[in-house]
Amino acid sequence: MSSLFLSLASQSFAICLVGMSLLTSPFALSRDLKTIQAQGQLRVAVKDNLIPLGFRGSDGQLQGLEIEIAQRLSQELLGRPDGLILVPVLNQERIGAVLDGRVDIAIARVTMTPVRSRVVAFSIPYYRDGTALITQNPAIQTSLDITNQAIAVLDNSSTIPLIRNRLPQARLIGVPSYEAARSLLERGDAIAFAADASVLSGWVQKHPQYRLLTPTLSVEPLCIVLPKGLQYDELRQRINQILTRWQAEGWLKERAVHWGLP
Repeated sequence: MSSLFLSLASQSFAICLVGMSLLTSPFALSRDLKTIQAQGQLRVAVKDNLIPLGFRGSDGQLQGLEIEIAQRLSQELLGRPDGLILVPVLNQERIGAVLDGRVDIAIARVTMTPVRSRVVAFSIPYYRDGTALITQNPAIQTSLDITNQAIAVLDNSSTIPLIRNRLPQARLIGVPSYEAARSLLERGDAIAFAADASVLSGWVQKHPQYRLLTPTLSVEPLCIVLPKGLQYDELRQRINQILTRWQAEGWLKERAVHWGLP
């Protein structure tokens, strides 16, 4: 009797584990290409506060380079303009929204990294971002013009080791926010601010007294995030084919220039 009880208990435990696995599986709600097309709907995680990639215009409507990519991608995949659902997300939600199936893909300024590639899949890049500098000092034309002067950087950002490596003579001043960096620059306590070129492009558009120094100090590919798994390979391959064609046609470059990206 005890052995039968143990056997039944083991089976119940195994069934329970399977149920928990299905409930907690990161891809339990994710849809493959055929399902997306059959339902006529593409859900895309985007930013709504990041000029010029994804932000709300004066009319409250979402716009920017990544918004245009989502719109055209939806048209290509679904063959209709009204099947796109844009889901604004915070930075810390971009990967999770794909993992838990809230969205089918994310186009939300996500850089491809080895760590992220362990849990999600990536398309080929649609834009190559990187660390850049902005300044309002007319004497600074390139990053090489900065020697022992102060550069503002966000606290605990990956920009810090990069600047130390590329501009070892510069003095770094940590700031908690972009507004704090701007205050530092306005007071003359720093000659430049280092951050992502895409974000700084939006800064320059809002504050034209600043200039973005080129070229960037690093290259970071921005890619579309997809669920990881064989069932999603068709979706990833189709997106890659579309992006490759857009690159060959020059559409991606033209739209990046249109939105003021370097």
